[in-house]
Amino acid sequence: MHLDELSWFVVLAETEHVTDAAAELGISQPTLSRALARLEDEVGVPLFDRVNRRLQLNAYGEILLEHARRTITEMRSATERIAAMRDPDTGLVRLAFLHSQAGSFVPDLLRRFRAHAPHVQFSLTQGAAHDLLERLAGGQVDLAITSPRPEGFQWRGLYVERLCLAVPRGHRLASRSRITLADAGDEPFVGLAPGFGLRQLTEELCAEAGITPHVVFEATEIPTMEGLVAAGFGVAVVPVPHAGRAEPGAEYIALAQASAKRQLGLAWPADRPLPPAAERFAQFVIRTTHDVE
Repeated sequence: MHLDELSWFVVLAETEHVTDAAAELGISQPTLSRALARLEDEVGVPLFDRVNRRLQLNAYGEILLEHARRTITEMRSATERIAAMRDPDTGLVRLAFLHSQAGSFVPDLLRRFRAHAPHVQFSLTQGAAHDLLERLAGGQVDLAITSPRPEGFQWRGLYVERLCLAVPRGHRLASRSRITLADAGDEPFVGLAPGFGLRQLTEELCAEAGITPHVVFEATEIPTMEGLVAAGFGVAVVPVPHAGRAEPGAEYIALAQASAKRQLGLAWPADRPLPPAAERFAQFVIRTTHDVE
C-alpha cells in the first residue's frame, strides 16, 4: 500500500468524485481509478458505494480513512523529525494551548524562545483541554499547555492561577471581598462547554461546596463568559484576571475554597520521543518558568 495512493484515497474520500479528486491531485482520472481499484483489491472490500454517478464512502471506507489520515500524519511527523535532526537549530514545534493562554503567557514564551532560536518554526493550535489531548495522543501536536493535569502523559507544572467568582457590577454579592460557592448556589451560572478544563474544575468546586450549578449559557472562551456576566446573564468561576484585563462590567470576588485554583502545565506524549526542536522548546519552558508540581 503506497503512501501516495493513501493520500489520493483521502482526497477522493473528501470529494467523493473521481474527476474532482483527480483535478485536485493533478493526475489523470484513469490513474486515480486504477489506484482505487488496487487499494480495494488489497483490502478485499469496496470502499465506496456508487450512487448517481458519484462515490459515497461506505463503512469500510470510513475505517480506512481514519487509519489513512493517521498514517499520513505519522509519516509527515517522521519526515519533520528527520529534517529537524539534521539541523537542531531548525525544525517545527507543533504547540497546542488553551484559549485562555493566548493573551499573554504563550506569546511571551514564544517571544523569549525565538530570541534564542530564531530559525525554529511553530505550528500553533488553540482549543479546549479535551481537544488538545486528542491531538497530542493522535500525533497532530508535540506539546500542549493545558489544565488540569492529564493522565497518561508526561507533565511539568508551570504555574498556578487562583480562581474567583465574577459577578455583574451592582450584584447583591458584588461588595463581598471573599465568598464561598455555596453563597452563590441559587445564582444562574455562565460556564465553558463540557470538555473544557475550567468547566471540570468548576463542577468539582461546586460539588465540594454542596451545590449543583444551573448553567444558563455555555461559552467557548473565558472573555465571552466575563462579557455575559457583565451583561447580567449570571455569575461565573474564572481565573483572577491579570492587571488591565478585567471586564469593566464585572466584579471579581476571591473564593474562600483552598482548592479554587487551576494548575497550568506542559504535557507531552509518554510513548514517543519529542522531535529535537520540540524537545529544545520544552526544556526552555521548563527552565524559564516557575516549577509547580
